[in-house]
Amino acid sequence: MGNAVGAKSNEANDLSIQAAIFDIVPSGMLDDITQAVLAREDVGRYLRGGHGQSELEARERIHAYLDELRTTQRYPIYRALKHPLYPILRKIERIDENVRIAQEATRRGRTIYISNHKSHLDYLVEPLVIDDNGIRPPVIAAGINLFGGPLGLIHRHVTGAIPIRRNAKDPAYLVTLKAYVAELLQRHDLLFYIEGGRSYTGELKSPKTGLLHAAVQAERVDSSILPLAVSYDLVLEDHILAHQGSKRRQRPFAREVAEMVRFAVGYQSRAFVTFGAPIPLDGYDPESRRDVMALAHQIRDAIGRLYKVLPTAVVAAAMRPSITRRELESRADELIETLQAAGANMGVEDGRCAVEEAAPLLESRNIIFVERGGRFRVRERTVLRYYARTLQHLLVGPRRTPRTH
Repeated sequence: MGNAVGAKSNEANDLSIQAAIFDIVPSGMLDDITQAVLAREDVGRYLRGGHGQSELEARERIHAYLDELRTTQRYPIYRALKHPLYPILRKIERIDENVRIAQEATRRGRTIYISNHKSHLDYLVEPLVIDDNGIRPPVIAAGINLFGGPLGLIHRHVTGAIPIRRNAKDPAYLVTLKAYVAELLQRHDLLFYIEGGRSYTGELKSPKTGLLHAAVQAERVDSSILPLAVSYDLVLEDHILAHQGSKRRQRPFAREVAEMVRFAVGYQSRAFVTFGAPIPLDGYDPESRRDVMALAHQIRDAIGRLYKVLPTAVVAAAMRPSITRRELESRADELIETLQAAGANMGVEDGRCAVEEAAPLLESRNIIFVERGGRFRVRERTVLRYYARTLQHLLVGPRRTPRTH
């Protein structure tokens, strides 16, 4: 009987908390996702827990984070964005692979696209590939540094992107984010990046589990994860990323855009977007840290196998400070054989083709220099290494996190 009384008391507390929250902001101003988040048990449990703050302070923090996360996707305007963005998009040839998988997955139920992250262009290229093929658009999770100025307005009110504080430790933020993602998945598909941010070394980074954990906790029986890999002949920010090396602080996006504009002069590239087989979520315990980590590594490994191996990466990995064309082709042949044996998604067949296709591209970015006699020399060693490291995950093999059941 005592338990029943306690349960009724907790229920009454939840109702009073919800009523107090709705007093802060009129219900007419709350969208349906926000109202559903505020009604969730895990949010109510956080508000009852104290956490060194008063109930009112906790409510205000959660409301502030909900205001930050709130987003709206206006699909007709979203499609029209192709036109003002044409000067950038015309520089990129979008090539999709296995798109039928995405079409079938969205017909079956909720789809969670999880991708690697190479460039700020990913936010344009991947959604447009989805749209090009008549697939319903997902909401995108993007770093909060992309939400300043006019681009922030586009993200919030057109594309439907949600801003993510990648390194946040505040319990109020984490409980709000997980609840928001869970409710979002009741209404929309979702696209996010398993690495968190872009790779500054070129390597496929270790997986981040925050958004994945939130997606698993949504517990939709018809949800599946769709691994997605994006690969470019040339990454627009290659020089910027390679020379920064490791990201020590979040830079204003406007500054990054200014740098990207400089490197966009003469830029041309293919962008391969490859869809992988769906990964069902049943069998993974959302409360088990080990299960979530195992799932994260399974997704990362799948993305690594989908990643298109392009001539620029092969030549970068085969290069030496000074090398003849014949030697470079031979080294590229050996590397291609190794990658084929590893089951890589190959975009080049032999060393000769790799050198023919990659040399002009790398030379156009001042990464290598080809002498009149046919000898290849390195001009930008740091940027060359960036491209070479994009194949590292295929050469060292996947890491495994064992499950306990």
